[in-house]
This record gives sequence, structure tokens and C-alpha cells, in this order.
Amino acid sequence: MLLLQIDIAFIIEKLILATVILLGSLGIAMYATWGERKVAAIMQDRIGPNRAGPLGLLQPLADGVKLFFKEEIIPDSSTRALFILGPSLAMLTATMTSAVIPWGPDYVTESGRVIALQVADINIGILFVFGVVSLGVYGVMLGGWASNNKFSLLSSIRAAAQAVSYELALGISLVALLMMTGSLSMREIVEQQHGFWADGYFTWNFFKQPLGFLVFLVCTFAELNRAPFDMAECESELNMGYHQEYSSMKLGFYLFAEYINMFISSTVIATLFFGGYNFPFMDEVLASVGPLLFTIICVLVLLTKAIGMILFFMFVRWTLPRFRYDQLMKLGWKTLIPLALFNMLVTGLVILYALN
Repeated sequence: MLLLQIDIAFIIEKLILATVILLGSLGIAMYATWGERKVAAIMQDRIGPNRAGPLGLLQPLADGVKLFFKEEIIPDSSTRALFILGPSLAMLTATMTSAVIPWGPDYVTESGRVIALQVADINIGILFVFGVVSLGVYGVMLGGWASNNKFSLLSSIRAAAQAVSYELALGISLVALLMMTGSLSMREIVEQQHGFWADGYFTWNFFKQPLGFLVFLVCTFAELNRAPFDMAECESELNMGYHQEYSSMKLGFYLFAEYINMFISSTVIATLFFGGYNFPFMDEVLASVGPLLFTIICVLVLLTKAIGMILFFMFVRWTLPRFRYDQLMKLGWKTLIPLALFNMLVTGLVILYALN
């Protein structure tokens, strides 16, 4: 009976955590649309959303209500089942990635129960992230093909070719990081970046793998279809792109998935390269505050780093012009992959020299 109670408590705990992460991701994605409009307005000397609520804070809610009540249109010439499956798959893969991210340190209750702020602490967390990200392109491909629209199909083919090209450099850039950490577990990688400074050097992987971080960051832009790599939504050539035939909440799912992916990708970057929930002098803070408050501070630190990366994505979008498609593919195959291989080789030599 005692074991049954422990199992039930564990399941309830994980369900609550997964629900909070899901709702939080949706909320951040919703207000990321407001943030992007405000960032664009500031950079273009405009005001931005300012009608719906104070400072336009109710604008995302108004947009969501508008999408929800718009007419649902499914083209007669489309493949109906796959047409519906496309945005559903895009939304599913966008939300699944957050399951292996450690959002904070383990919280130990007064009764001695350990509550992990991670839905699934699997020892191949990075492989899980890569697998889910690779599945995400199927949502785009299904939507473009099932629409039976030539512009949507061309857009989805572009997106698939772009994703495959940049996933290679993305994976190779992480190999060097994995060589240093010796683990595929996201929790272990974060724990190795404890604090900010130890043994005479920085603990965060950004300082140990600057070239790997640069390659990973550029590839993340391409994986997210964010400017200057937004070739799948090239309005001047392909109208709206792969979701041209979508309306109502099916279109909303695609738009939400894009911003959820940006939030989760920013969190993954913060976790792998910027210490995750670690921050300078965290041991001193733990000694001066209680474990509950310390856990909350760590979660807020991780969210602050993720929001900072989201703002960086937005600044880049409204700063750099879109690449031509041949420039995009050339950058992926002829520049980023050789750089990632070079970084992996140098990392191997440094590790070999350190062992000797």
C-alpha cells in the first residue's frame, strides 16, 4: 500500500509539473507575439500594439479569440486527414521537447521527499531533443503537401531541405560539447556548470565552446525558420508559405508552434551553454535563503536567460535581411559543417592533451 501511495504521488507530481510547463509555454509564446511587435515598433520608431488593454497587453488574447472564431476552411482538393494532422503534429512536437529540460534544482521537502523540476530525467536527453526536433519538420511537410497548393508544397520542400542541411551542423557542434561533458543527460550537463567560476575558469560551456555555441546558434535560427533563414515563409515568392491554405485555429497551431519552438530552443541554449538555472554566488544565496525560495530563484534565472535569447532572436529578425536560398544552403554545407568538424577536432586534441 505504501508503494502504491508513493507511485500515485509521483504521478500526480509529474502531471502537475507537465501541466505547468505546458501552460507556461503557451503563455510565453502568446506574449512573445506581443513582444515581437513591440521590438519591431521600437526598432522602426513606432508605438506598436497600444489599443487592447494597457500598453496593448491584451492584444495576444484578442488575436487568439479572433483566430478561434474565424471560419474553418478545408480546401476540397486537400487530403483532409493529413491536412488536419499537419498543424497537430507541429504543435505536439513543439511541446514535447520541454519534457527533458531541468527547470530548476531538486527541491527537498521537510519530510525528505525529493521533487525534481524535470518531467523526465532520462540519460539521453539531448538525443530526445534531437529526435523530437527532427519530427517537427513532418508537420510542415504534411501541411504543405496535403494543402494541394503548389506554393505550399514548394515552401514545405524548402523547409525540409533547410532543416536536414542545418541539423547536420547542429549535431556535430554538440558532439564537441558532449566530448567535454561525457554525458547526454541534460541534468548532468547543467550540474557540471554549477555556479559561474571554479578551478580558475568559467564553468559555463559558452566560455569552453565559443565556436560550438556560434554554430549551434546559427543552426537554431535555421531550424526555427527565423529571419534571416525564413525561406519557408518567403512572402515575395511563396505568398504565406506552407500554411497558406490554413485558417482559424489550424493556422493558430502553426503560429503558436513557431513561438513555442523559439521559447524551448532558447531554454535549451541557456541549459547547454549558459549554465541553465545556475548563476554566480548561488551557494551563498542558498545559505542565506530557504530551499523553496532558492528553487524559485533558480527557475526565474533560467527563464530570464531564455527570455534574453528570445529578445535576441527578435532583434536579429528586424536587423538582418533574408538570405537567398542558394546563400542559405552554401552557408550550411560549406561553412557551418566544416566549422563544426574543425571545432570537434580541436576539442578532441585539447582533451587528449589534458589527459596526457
